[in-house]
Amino acid sequence: MASNSPVLILLGPPGAGKGTQARMLEEDFGLVQLSTGDMLRAAVSAGTEAGKKAKAVMEAGQLVSDDIVLAILKDRMSQPDVAKGIILDGFPRTDGQAAALDGLLAGNGQKVTAAISLEVDDEAMVGRVSGRYTCAKCGEGYHDEFKLPAVSGVCDKCGGTDMKRRADDNAETVRERLKAYHAQTAPLIAYYDGKGVLQRIDAMGNIADIRVKLGTIVGGVSA
Repeated sequence: MASNSPVLILLGPPGAGKGTQARMLEEDFGLVQLSTGDMLRAAVSAGTEAGKKAKAVMEAGQLVSDDIVLAILKDRMSQPDVAKGIILDGFPRTDGQAAALDGLLAGNGQKVTAAISLEVDDEAMVGRVSGRYTCAKCGEGYHDEFKLPAVSGVCDKCGGTDMKRRADDNAETVRERLKAYHAQTAPLIAYYDGKGVLQRIDAMGNIADIRVKLGTIVGGVSA
């Protein structure tokens, strides 16, 4: 991964659209989204040195340390498919992890080029998340208000009639998740604001508009 390749961090609560927008950034700029969970599983499966350490910790029922996560991230960033840049998903979660990430990147002559906060209205998010459901057969997503199938109860994509909702996609759980997110992420917002790399985007608009705003930011830091 080249020293001038962008390193992006997407911040935003559950349902803010981070996954959707990350996929679009992959399509638009050739970036690769790196999920902490996916990287851990891949490292364990591949039997790397850091993967072996992670496996031992997880089998003992303990949390994988920041040092191990950083070692796995370092290994992943050396692979050729991330040459054009990365989007970090799920890491860092604290300002301590953010500082450790800065140290890792500095060793490669890199730095976080933008931490992009997808800003949302909490009560609107409760409605957005608690109204979600999917087709059990093909996984196509729907929403009570924003995206109903053409024929009630019948999937537009595969014709399936079995719809399911996640047990935690209810108003009370969503409010708790939002509260936890704000408590956890507030230090990160301040951290990256202090570094001069924080960008805020109103994520309550339509997906296409948000894609354009993100593209402007990424295009600027990639230039």
